[in-house]
Amino acid sequence: MVKYPIKFKAAILEQTGRPLVVDDVIFDGPLEVGQVLVRIHYSGICGKQLEEISGTSGPDRFLPHMLGHEGSGVVVDIGPEVTKVKKGDHVVIHWLKGSGLDAPTPIYKRNDKRVNAGWITTFNEFGVVCENRVTKISDETNLLTACLLGCAVTTGVGSILNDAKVQPGESVAIFGCGGVGLCAVQGAAYAQANPIIAVDISPNSLEMAVKFGATHTIDPISNDVLAEIKAITDDQGAKTVIVAVAKPQIIEQAIQASSLPGSVFFVAVPPVGAKVMIDPLDIHRMRKLSGSFGGGSLPDRDIPAYLELDKKGHLKLRDLISNVVSLNEINDAISFVRTGKGGRCIIAMSDE
Repeated sequence: MVKYPIKFKAAILEQTGRPLVVDDVIFDGPLEVGQVLVRIHYSGICGKQLEEISGTSGPDRFLPHMLGHEGSGVVVDIGPEVTKVKKGDHVVIHWLKGSGLDAPTPIYKRNDKRVNAGWITTFNEFGVVCENRVTKISDETNLLTACLLGCAVTTGVGSILNDAKVQPGESVAIFGCGGVGLCAVQGAAYAQANPIIAVDISPNSLEMAVKFGATHTIDPISNDVLAEIKAITDDQGAKTVIVAVAKPQIIEQAIQASSLPGSVFFVAVPPVGAKVMIDPLDIHRMRKLSGSFGGGSLPDRDIPAYLELDKKGHLKLRDLISNVVSLNEINDAISFVRTGKGGRCIIAMSDE
């Protein structure tokens, strides 16, 4: 039986452009209809959080607030009418909406003042999460790797398998090899795409891309990306292009790198107000441009499926993790992620 109120550590964004503040937060309880209390074990750091912290997502009306949308943990309490999970279940926490109830956003307090939060936050030791943002997994699943299923894996692998529906032998180019882009590389390798072209300015990211199945790598600093992709694909361009970089100029280049006909999927979220220049004739020639919303993944279906692929060795999720830090080190971890050196940085909430 959980005794409320509960107190726990959380990383809080008090002001855009400033470091997060790690402090005690209180949830008075009890849980409302559709709410699930999870003891969070691990959380990933996604590019979306970097945008929120820096303010590139636009004016932030909810300061101060908590962050994080990719995690794993164990259910410690459930609210009324929750049937999807029970106490003791191991779960992935994800931003994509799955099955289950919609729930009110939780009310947290710090020094008797409210700290805002959405349906899911994971930069905290405990989290009150909406039922439709958790998916049960086997108790035997490694929670460290499972947290990647909250965003990076479902978005990256999903963009290949769900959005693009890549077939064996089809060419794929992936612009940006951070956590999501490297998952797209793994998805392309599983789909038996060929060639698989990874584009990134980080030598470490390109090294990891090769480890995950990329057949070719291109460093745009020292190479003509379009010329290289044309040469690799016999002057055709890549049939599928995944854009895991939010910079407008990279998006424009990625579009030009696709074949005609071909498909370009925008996975990264561009800054508010960003514009790109597109030759309409290129669209007329049957080039398709599509946004990818979480890789088109359905959490209840795809999270167990991708964990099974990892179990069988078709994915290498543990190798995607570049480093693991404590919650108190979160600002150092965010600085590391900004370097773009590849892989996923994970926050561990306990010493286990």
